[in-house]
Amino acid sequence: MSSRISWGAVIAGAVVAVTIGLMLNALGAGVGATTVDATARDTPSASSFGIGAAIWVLISNLIGLAVGAYVAARLSGTSDNTDGTLHGLAVWGTTFLISAVLLGNLVAGIASTAATSASSVLGGVVRGAGSAASAASNVAGPGGLQSATQGMVDRVQRALSGGGSPASMTSDQRNAEMATLATRWVTDGRMTASDRERLNALVAAEYNIPVQEAQQRVQQAEQQAAEAVRRAEETARQAADTAASGAATAGFAIFGIMLLGALAAVFGARRGTRDVLLVRGTGNVR
Repeated sequence: MSSRISWGAVIAGAVVAVTIGLMLNALGAGVGATTVDATARDTPSASSFGIGAAIWVLISNLIGLAVGAYVAARLSGTSDNTDGTLHGLAVWGTTFLISAVLLGNLVAGIASTAATSASSVLGGVVRGAGSAASAASNVAGPGGLQSATQGMVDRVQRALSGGGSPASMTSDQRNAEMATLATRWVTDGRMTASDRERLNALVAAEYNIPVQEAQQRVQQAEQQAAEAVRRAEETARQAADTAASGAATAGFAIFGIMLLGALAAVFGARRGTRDVLLVRGTGNVR
């Protein structure tokens, strides 16, 4: 039993569909470019331009699918409408698969180019940093560089060695301990009574203000932090809602485009299916 599907006809129709779609899209890009007039400042708005481009791309793809399905049904040699329609749907599926592969290769190429550029930039930065470090070591000498490094380490150690009386601590020590308490506060989401009392004492000693005023500043900072967290949470929720709405819209749009493409392919295949014309008792294909 011979096969009822002609893959040669399907592939030929898919190639025709993709080619016509690309050709019409190129024509649309050329027409759209002619509407840009930067000198006279008579350029369509971005929204109008985007809507027009989307409509043109949809029409171009529908025309390509209809013609490709017509070609496939015609080349298959079938006279059965169902077989012709199935050839058209095969062209529709093959065309969308080819388009997905082409789009995936384009995205992968763009990502590869960006990664290559980023690695080149990072390589240049690293080489530049190495050259700068080498030049600095040559100028300062091993002894000078070691001394500077040890001085920085000692400064950090002195800054982090808090825990004593705030009045007897240096400014670096107080600021380091306040940063530690603030980090613990933000991480845990709350501040213990001992941490709050310690922070009040540190703020009072650092800015030379009464403890009561330091308490007011800490409370005000706590309120501002809570408000900032609330606003950040609201912004995150709004962003999540926007992303979900955008994903839903994109999903419905893709479904609609594919459905219209299937209808265009069925229409083209129906038109391309050979009819059987009986002339004087003999079957002649028209």
